[in-house]
Amino acid sequence: MSTATANPADGTCTAPAADACCVPSPGEAILSAEEAELLALRFKALSDPNRLRILSIVSSSEAAETCVCDLPEPLGLKQPTVSHHLKILVDAGILHREKRGVWAYFSVVPGALESLGASLAPKP
Repeated sequence: MSTATANPADGTCTAPAADACCVPSPGEAILSAEEAELLALRFKALSDPNRLRILSIVSSSEAAETCVCDLPEPLGLKQPTVSHHLKILVDAGILHREKRGVWAYFSVVPGALESLGASLAPKP
């Protein structure tokens, strides 16, 4: 019987090659390459301070939605810049866009933020 010791300080393991202490056990939930790509896209969309502020404005709205016309002033940004950030959030599946006449209204996709948080939580 071989013994293995793990050193959490530097992430090394002194296990013999046949010992599997340093790799996930079968059945442990790990992300597939495709899942990691999708998550990276969504987290990248949230990595910009202006997009976080947009998300904050939209999610805190009493009506649960915000007109694009209401975003440039509180953000201190020009309309084209706001539209660029909104497109990134929509493409990442975080915001939903609904066109009404000449204006677009944005709301948080139900469950989008919860699913991002759940992706970081330890799996049972």
